[in-house]
Amino acid sequence: MLIDDIGLMMEVFLVSLFAGLVATAAMTLAELPYWRLWKLAGVFEWHENQVLISEFFRLDVKRLNFPGIFLLHFINGGLGGVGLLLAIKLIPQLSAIPILLLGVFYGFLLWILTLAPIHKPITGLHPWNHPLGKGPALASLGGHALYGLVLGTMFRITDVLM
Repeated sequence: MLIDDIGLMMEVFLVSLFAGLVATAAMTLAELPYWRLWKLAGVFEWHENQVLISEFFRLDVKRLNFPGIFLLHFINGGLGGVGLLLAIKLIPQLSAIPILLLGVFYGFLLWILTLAPIHKPITGLHPWNHPLGKGPALASLGGHALYGLVLGTMFRITDVLM
């Protein structure tokens, strides 16, 4: 009996992780035009990851490290999928909210609680007082909304919440 429960828990964990990875892929594709327009400083998550990877591995921060950027981006996104699942399981009232709406809200919440407070300490650039204007912040916020929408869609498709 316990083995079945552990197997089910593992399956739910992996499905939510996969949903987070798919949502991150969608977000990444949506961020590509902004990277082309504003380069690294215009894509908040990528800029943060570039600085973190460069500092961790003592690399030149000016030399783009796309494998490191995307490794951190997808780790965070995958774990974000697990985070939404845990939030729903730990706060049962959330299950009363339609999953697509909850997903979009979750995407905004991630931006507000995780990206906005750490962006300036990591990159030196304030999200709302950015040298490139408000565009990068709005693009990042939109990317997180898309992440949440796709995450909610994946939760609905996979029926991970059973």
